Amino acid sequence: MSREDYEVVIGLEVHAELSTKTKIFCSCPTSFGAAPNTHTCPICMAMPGTLPVLNEKVVEYAVKAGLATNCEISRDSKNDRKNYFYPDLPKSYQISQFDKPLCEHGYIEIEDKDGNKKKIRLLRIHIEEDAGKLNHDEFGGGSLVDLNRAGVPLIEMVSEPDLSSSEEVDKYLKKLKSILEYIEVSDCKMQEGSFRADVNVSVKKKTDTELGTRTEMKNMNSFRSISRAIEYEIDRQIDVLEDGGKVEQETLRWDDVSGKTFSMRDKEDAQDYRYFPDPDLVAIRLSDEYIENVRKNLPELPESRHERYINEYNMSEKDAGIIVSSKYLSNLFEEASEICKNHKAVSNWIISDISRILNEKELEPNEIPFTSKHLADLVILIDKGTISSSIAKKVLEEMFENPREPEEIIKEKGWVQISDENAIKEIVQKIISENPASVEDYKSGKEKAIGFLVGQAMKLTKGQANPQMLNKMFKEEINK
Repeated sequence: MSREDYEVVIGLEVHAELSTKTKIFCSCPTSFGAAPNTHTCPICMAMPGTLPVLNEKVVEYAVKAGLATNCEISRDSKNDRKNYFYPDLPKSYQISQFDKPLCEHGYIEIEDKDGNKKKIRLLRIHIEEDAGKLNHDEFGGGSLVDLNRAGVPLIEMVSEPDLSSSEEVDKYLKKLKSILEYIEVSDCKMQEGSFRADVNVSVKKKTDTELGTRTEMKNMNSFRSISRAIEYEIDRQIDVLEDGGKVEQETLRWDDVSGKTFSMRDKEDAQDYRYFPDPDLVAIRLSDEYIENVRKNLPELPESRHERYINEYNMSEKDAGIIVSSKYLSNLFEEASEICKNHKAVSNWIISDISRILNEKELEPNEIPFTSKHLADLVILIDKGTISSSIAKKVLEEMFENPREPEEIIKEKGWVQISDENAIKEIVQKIISENPASVEDYKSGKEKAIGFLVGQAMKLTKGQANPQMLNKMFKEEINK
């Protein structure tokens, strides 16, 4: 049988670290990158006699995430102890939520492979604390624990098994990440572990009525790795079934170098965690007024901006989708457009050259090193004729490498556009004398020949000649 004879079923558990200033149950800071064990206190180190106190902002941020993903918000929820041994949590258990999560029964929409809207249901969003980090010493043979991250607040967003391909997973995760960035509850920096996913994959023959046995790949924080891991796991499970074997329910580790999954342990079920209400934390009660107040203060969401860009700026669905996919890109577009009053040029730069450079350098949009004013100034310099579009591309590259004012770069590099008529005329006459065949082509009606001649002039001047003046003067000189 082939892959087409099987149905793929995928569910995701996405963890996002919340952008609160302090941890979930104490006042230790949550900032990333501090020296090991400097953001700790007796509470997050689980010293005897200490008691946790729930951070109110954590609840607010979770409710915002629930409202932004069409969830029902629970008026009555609680915190539970999850009794699974965590070597990097001093308590050796995690405070999470079990039967009464803050948010339930939501959804987000993506497009399937045919371009149709598809709802991916969210079973729940609950709050919990993050674990610390073990640093393994391969040479010394031991491990050191860093508890800075222990107690950092998380929301876990659990989807229903509604996804059926790695492409759909990619769209879902990017949409979810975008929503969290827009409502400013998480910075979603995947490289710092702020946005990561546990991926559950199963396959079954299309003729079967029951779902197949699932495997879980833990703590994945790269879109590319997630897609590769899903594709590998689908093929692996199909091969097992085709050989007459049985897929085991287990937790897997994805190795990005070898491109394979490896077994870590049997997969636990809910009963293995022995949840019970945390006796040190009071129940969470939310009023209708509280929830409505959070709803009123939600910022504009990506779907709303998407529609607005299509209606206000006459953007295509695709172009608007690229810009609103990142709040940073969207803000860059709006702020730069406001300064230079040329939204079309700004969107073109973001969609083409800026996106290309981000891909080449493997950067996230929030890692763009220059400001919206720098981008606006670049557009203004082109509109004024100070530089050509080809020179502007070189300026943009320089802004990524060594960010500063575009005008400063142009002066430093000597890239001011040649717009002096006498200088342009001299260049045109030189190119005409060196390319008689192209001149004859144009005279015989081949309009494209002018483009070739202009290109030769741009090459000669290293992109500094004014292309509009070149075009005009070539025609004038040839038609004399």
